[in-house]
Amino acid sequence: MTATDPQFFYMVLILPTLFGLTLVGEGLVKIFHDESGGWLSMIFGGIFIMVVILAFLFFSTMMK
Repeated sequence: MTATDPQFFYMVLILPTLFGLTLVGEGLVKIFHDESGGWLSMIFGGIFIMVVILAFLFFSTMMK
């Protein structure tokens, strides 16, 4: 598998992004239901999505 294969982008970018969005959604549900840990889940989800964006920028500059 090379860095230009669609499977590579799916594994490295799409699946982790969906996981980060799940964390953010879980945090929102916890905040709306006044449970503890909602903000922490949202922060970790945001950090996870930022890492995926940085990985995308890194891989896009490597392929040029």
